[in-house]
Amino acid sequence: MDKQQSALEFYSQLGPMTSVGPHAEALRASRGVAKVASTLHGILLHEAWAHRYDQKLTPAQRAQSQLRSAQQMLDAIVEIDSTPLTVARMPDKRAVGVCRHFAVLACALLRAQGTPARARCGFGMYFEPDKGVDHWITEYWNGQRWVSTDFQIDDLQRTELKLDFDPLDLPRGKFLSAGEAWRLCRAGNADPRSFGIFDEGGFWFIGMNLVRDFAALNNMEMLPWDNWGSMPQPEEEISLDRALLFDRLAALTQEPDERFDQIRTLYLQDAGLRVEARVFNGVRKQLEDVAAT
Repeated sequence: MDKQQSALEFYSQLGPMTSVGPHAEALRASRGVAKVASTLHGILLHEAWAHRYDQKLTPAQRAQSQLRSAQQMLDAIVEIDSTPLTVARMPDKRAVGVCRHFAVLACALLRAQGTPARARCGFGMYFEPDKGVDHWITEYWNGQRWVSTDFQIDDLQRTELKLDFDPLDLPRGKFLSAGEAWRLCRAGNADPRSFGIFDEGGFWFIGMNLVRDFAALNNMEMLPWDNWGSMPQPEEEISLDRALLFDRLAALTQEPDERFDQIRTLYLQDAGLRVEARVFNGVRKQLEDVAAT
């Protein structure tokens, strides 16, 4: 079996975060990428965009952004409204998440219908001028190539952001994986402070996303604020040894098919890169069991 075929088979499998439990049959009704997008737009509401849909979120709604697995998200969606998942809900009847939830649920829907898909952690270059904003997208295999797709962007967001491209087929450079951002900054071709979110950014932030992206390529798509192992702390100066490790991760994650075997081997062998049974939730400021939340 060649490297690409191994990767395609791996990214066709439902993992711990993309398992859907009893919802598998319902998800198969969302055939095709456009239908997956419309389904997600009808069941999910991005926490930071809620006010643009005239929604004032309750603490209970905001807590839904802490759900990690696709099954937990789908359980929450069905609990709010038990109509078929392909039926669009009004904004007040949708579950709340962030970009990562759109990416993970997209993977779950696509994999459920036999399409290889993987979530990627990095930076969107289309939210703020001259800034790479912390973001997640989905890549899916269309039979010939991996297509970079932002399933979060609906018509309202596309208009607000004045996008002149199709979010379901992102042009090269509109999204930078964490590895791409790392290598740009290491080469002196970009300012690391321009990659982050709000007033946070720098090599430490890119490094954290790099570890998350590496985990996602191993089918462990964690929350954007989950911390473990080899991740640097906020504002931490990156040591030479860790910089060299991140150089290696950046190279591997930019060629995930060609380097698939190396990605899997390093993940399984390096305890600092593997997602631990308990991770530190940076929003809740507490250790949490991955399997329980």
